Amino acid sequence: MKFSPNTLYRQLLLHPASAYRVAYSGGLDSHVLLHALVQVRDRLGAAIGAVHVNHALQADADSWEEHCRNVCRDLGVDYVSLRVNAGAATGDSPEAAARDSRYAALAEWLPAGECLLTAQHQDDQAETLLLQLLRGSGVNGLAAMPLLGTLGRGQLLRPLLGFARRQLLAYAEANGLCWIEDPSNRDSAFDRNFLRARVFPLLQERWPAAAVTLSRSAAHCAEASSLLEQLGEQDLAGIRAGRKDRLSLGRLVALPMQRQRNVLRLWIRQTTGAVPSAAVLARIQNDVLHSRRDAEPCVRWGAHEVRRYRDDLYLLQQRSEPDNSRILEWPLPQPLALPGAGGVLNATPGTGRGIRASAVESGVRVSWRRGGERCLPAGRGQHHSLKKLFQERGIPPWERSRIPLIYINDQLAAVAGLWVCEPFHARPAESGLLIDWQRS
Repeated sequence: MKFSPNTLYRQLLLHPASAYRVAYSGGLDSHVLLHALVQVRDRLGAAIGAVHVNHALQADADSWEEHCRNVCRDLGVDYVSLRVNAGAATGDSPEAAARDSRYAALAEWLPAGECLLTAQHQDDQAETLLLQLLRGSGVNGLAAMPLLGTLGRGQLLRPLLGFARRQLLAYAEANGLCWIEDPSNRDSAFDRNFLRARVFPLLQERWPAAAVTLSRSAAHCAEASSLLEQLGEQDLAGIRAGRKDRLSLGRLVALPMQRQRNVLRLWIRQTTGAVPSAAVLARIQNDVLHSRRDAEPCVRWGAHEVRRYRDDLYLLQQRSEPDNSRILEWPLPQPLALPGAGGVLNATPGTGRGIRASAVESGVRVSWRRGGERCLPAGRGQHHSLKKLFQERGIPPWERSRIPLIYINDQLAAVAGLWVCEPFHARPAESGLLIDWQRS
């Protein structure tokens, strides 16, 4: 099928939006897309425009931005320019850093209900599939780039995925278009450029329809990925432990190994926004799911960790251990902001509840658990170690050292949000202070 404004128009009719904005780099592909969009704007019944992202990585970046502005002026198209910091951190891929910063800026900018059009084509899709294969990706990665997805408050549509680059080039030449050639696209140090310049021509020499067939394989993988997600959603619904960051271990391990990995992958992606590697999933299965019941296993990667406690699996943000040597003076009744991500302590007046108001006149201090603390919770009749009280409440071990302890005259008076120790508890009709801990 030949590319034309009409083929683009038929695509857009399937995906109505209040406005269509082209992600316009000034290169061949995005210029073709923008030019074709302009030809059908009167039939669309929607606003159109272009947005350019200046990565500031090339010496000519500003002149490219000026070129894009001039093209949009000549076409009578609304133009927006965004500037991003696209530098890669040490050890990171420059391509990935530029892509991530670009899409983050576009997602933040895209108005609600509008559709961003990007110009990836069939050859790009085939290259993406090959790159994902070489990285050992699963079917989700091998699905490559979807035709339609969400972006910020709007949608992202790739209407050129069914067309080869040579078809876009033919359109550009037939319409006398002038576009930017980014010299970095010829740098074979980048994986995609190496595939494009060195590998793909050999593949097409032997298999002329390589781009078509590889894109078809990506579509098959996308279908398989969708089915796996549906299965994962069904399994996940049956093993959630009441919260999105927690799973029932017993119900999880009852699933076959492959479905365990599928559920874990989906759960982690939905919670963190990132897909864990096969190595991380293997460590969770081997080191956490099948550890002893009294063990405290933990698998860490990136900024997250998975832990087990009793019959639950927890997915958490990694946090540094608190400094339990700290002692804070609490000038009641003002709120007390705790260090780091410790949250805030508040004291609310009450009658017959909380700490006796008269007891706090000698001063209140806040500290954290060091070990060996004991409390006689109101109504219990005997002292217990905090360890036993925490175990009774089912509080995971890694949370216990973060719970603020309230001291009066060097005696433990309360455990924030949990217990008031009997000697300090307000009697009926006696003024008290209810301690509330608002966690960060």
